[in-house]
Amino acid sequence: MSTTPRREFLQQSLAAATVWSLLPNSLQAESHRDVSLKLSSFTVDVTPPKGHSLCGGWITPVLDVTDSLQAHGIVLQGAGKPMVIVALDWTALSNGGHLLWRERIASAVDTTPERVAIHCVHQHNAPFACLEAQAIVDAQGDLPHIVMEDYFHDCSQRTAKAARLSMSNAQPVTHIGKGEAKVEKVASNRRIYRDENGVIKAMRGSSCKDPKLRAMTEGTIDPMLKTISFFNQNQRVAAIHYYATHPMSFYGDGLVSSDFVGIARKKLQQEQKDCHHIYFTGAAGNVSAGKYNDGSKPVRAVLAQRILQGMKASLENTSVSPIKTVSWSNVAILPEVRSTFNKEDLNKIISNKDGSVVSRNRPSYMLAWLNRVERKQPIILSSLGINDIATLHLPAESFIEYQLRAQKLAPAKFVATAAYGDGGPWYLPVKEEYPAKGYEVRVAFCEPSVDDVMSTGIKQLLDS
Repeated sequence: MSTTPRREFLQQSLAAATVWSLLPNSLQAESHRDVSLKLSSFTVDVTPPKGHSLCGGWITPVLDVTDSLQAHGIVLQGAGKPMVIVALDWTALSNGGHLLWRERIASAVDTTPERVAIHCVHQHNAPFACLEAQAIVDAQGDLPHIVMEDYFHDCSQRTAKAARLSMSNAQPVTHIGKGEAKVEKVASNRRIYRDENGVIKAMRGSSCKDPKLRAMTEGTIDPMLKTISFFNQNQRVAAIHYYATHPMSFYGDGLVSSDFVGIARKKLQQEQKDCHHIYFTGAAGNVSAGKYNDGSKPVRAVLAQRILQGMKASLENTSVSPIKTVSWSNVAILPEVRSTFNKEDLNKIISNKDGSVVSRNRPSYMLAWLNRVERKQPIILSSLGINDIATLHLPAESFIEYQLRAQKLAPAKFVATAAYGDGGPWYLPVKEEYPAKGYEVRVAFCEPSVDDVMSTGIKQLLDS
């Protein structure tokens, strides 16, 4: 890997953030009929090296690798400029770094950045990359790195190259399939234990050992795993799966893993080698496996098997139709930064040498978001539409309510939601949840008005 000087590294990310064709609240939509659509797929290993930070630098860094992390993507040609969708086995990819990846891929396949959607699956024994936050902690001199610069650039450049090379092997896709199946005993709402005023008393996390919390109801979830399949006549060549839950069984031990959702996808891929399987995490900001996961190591395999069963059932339930219309839509949004954020205060916390790593690293992400909003780099929501199917590409840790609302907004459409896109704003609660407080609200970087901004953008996409 080549070395990129830190100053050039930051300049690249900030320059990328200023080159944009959409203004906040603007919508772009393009639809095509009677297309000759072609699809190619690619896979890139993005496993971090030993010593690399995991989940932002406040858990044990990489000691070894249990199973590899990968970037999986498809390139669609034949309906305007190419469209690219990528799932990345990282915790998050944020702000200028997210845009830089999309610009590199866009340049490689001759399209525009807003026609590239990159989403993290959100495993925690994985990198949490933000170029601006890295520059902030690097200036302190005593904090562990957030992301190794050479590794970051190598992964993004190899992903862009793989997308470009895949295009020479594109094959026709003549039919599209949609299927869904209920996943049993995986997802449960994290924000379930409240007092008489609705305020959160305790969170049921990715794992939970408290029998009282585990005995409580699943709460608000989307129990359905959805699958979009691409066919070349009768041959299924790619299948994209969507399910909403935090994808961690256990983490923090320094052992890199794609965890139970990644393990399920890999097993399915081994069984069905002629079809490229990709997995996206839906709007799971307030959803995890905590009701069904006590954090013990054997449970990982149990959860993986339940996801695998859901994917197989969704494939079996698929209905197929000829491709008639293909569209791509984007809407740019720029939510308000949390009113409690103050540059001077954040810098004081970050520079406090007596503070813990998490108490200093986390404010660096806050400061990065504050700076981003000041420079007016929007978040892009986007949607791929094929016949009556609509994907919905959302940012960060969007709450499940956004996914459920989208389905109600477009009841005649098969809506499949991927969240954990641009991770800049961290958690994105709905406005009703702000008074309930709790962890997710405490680390949300936007004002409650983000709900109206997001909901309006989602409606614009689905209406288009």
